[in-house]
Amino acid sequence: MAATLPGWTGFGPATAAAAPPEHPNIVIIFADDLGYGDLACYGHPTIRTPNLDRMAAEGMRFTQFYAAASVCTPSRAGLMTGRYPVRSGMCGDRRRVLFPNSKGGLPASELTIAELLKARGYATAAVGKWHLGHHPQYLPTRHGFDHYFGIPYSNDMDRTKESPRGREAFLHPKSEYWRVPLIRDEEEIERAPDQTKLTRRYTEEALDFIRANRRRPFFLYFAHTFPHVPLFASEAFAGKSRRGLYGDVVEELDWSVGQVLETLRQTGLDRRTLVFFTSDNGPWLTQLEQGGSAGLLREGKGSTWEGGMREPAIAWWPGRVPAGTVCRELACTLDLLPTAVELAGGEVPKDRVIDGVSLRPLLFGEGPGLRKSFFYYRGTRLFAARLGPWKAHYITRSAYGRDKPVVHDPPALYHLENDPSEQWDVHAAHPEVIEAIQREVERHRATLVPAPSQLEQ
Repeated sequence: MAATLPGWTGFGPATAAAAPPEHPNIVIIFADDLGYGDLACYGHPTIRTPNLDRMAAEGMRFTQFYAAASVCTPSRAGLMTGRYPVRSGMCGDRRRVLFPNSKGGLPASELTIAELLKARGYATAAVGKWHLGHHPQYLPTRHGFDHYFGIPYSNDMDRTKESPRGREAFLHPKSEYWRVPLIRDEEEIERAPDQTKLTRRYTEEALDFIRANRRRPFFLYFAHTFPHVPLFASEAFAGKSRRGLYGDVVEELDWSVGQVLETLRQTGLDRRTLVFFTSDNGPWLTQLEQGGSAGLLREGKGSTWEGGMREPAIAWWPGRVPAGTVCRELACTLDLLPTAVELAGGEVPKDRVIDGVSLRPLLFGEGPGLRKSFFYYRGTRLFAARLGPWKAHYITRSAYGRDKPVVHDPPALYHLENDPSEQWDVHAAHPEVIEAIQREVERHRATLVPAPSQLEQ
């Protein structure tokens, strides 16, 4: 049905690459609040990202790739479980993310990428920001990771009394304004670590893990703290970007990616490793110059407009992922779990709904993608749905502010390949598309049993 929608021509199969080896290594590098337009290879005019640009030139760059949610906690839950966060309870309508005084976290009943790969003999490590629960029972080590090194929630939390109020602390940030914990495995090893050193410390930890596990398959989840505010760059990058502090931070993140890829080359693991780079949600536009850019996309972090959830995404695997390719098909972070499990020779769980689909056909040029639809949630509520190139907005609301949700009946409709900036509502001309999207939504809702919110306990 979907393939007959007006304006949806589909995609022909590409030339197939060689079959991947058994048990490849999997590395997921996850930025925080990085916008669709923040990398040079996605069109930014002044931020220099030579390593990510090279990664794209040697691999595959996605143009229609989505995060599972428009804010941190639910987005990360979606990536880890391959399920919309409403299924795990990792979303909320009053509290949108977990805070230091939150009691909940990712339920033990959920299965993560790490758990599924560990069952296949993989060494597993999480480095960086977790934000899926900071109490012991929710830490990465309780969800399939052998090792963890990082901060348990956002770097703007645990703010001190000495910190200036409001945005002033972000405009002139000092690391001592925040007292976030730094954790190794399940032990707090520092309180208020120097945030100017976090990117380098994370990178050193990631490289050590790669080298230590070079003779066995491994899964590395490398989730950067930045460019979430407050922004900090090391001395080597501070003041070097033409885009100011935000650019400094992104350029150091690019350096970190380069270190990971170069270490894989030096250890001879590059042709046995899939590296996937993306971001948890769009740019935090209300932070003004301390936030990023969604490029030509509308709105940013916190919203279900494209700028809030469509992300830069790059896949790299020399000799397997065709170099220099641009994938214009629909894909999302939910798809990383089934992709990783399939590549590891496993099977996705059959006892629960998995919303992700394998990216293998796209990554190896074996045929068109398996994803035809995507659902945009804000908290527990479905705000929009995409089918092929068409997106219907049932509810719209600004990312942050006190405005009330606007209900659209009939839904506002945009053709995202003609109108990625969502400027021209064409619902009146395409009632049949609205009907097709509504049928897809009804099929989705028939599988849905929302879990109690872990964010509002």
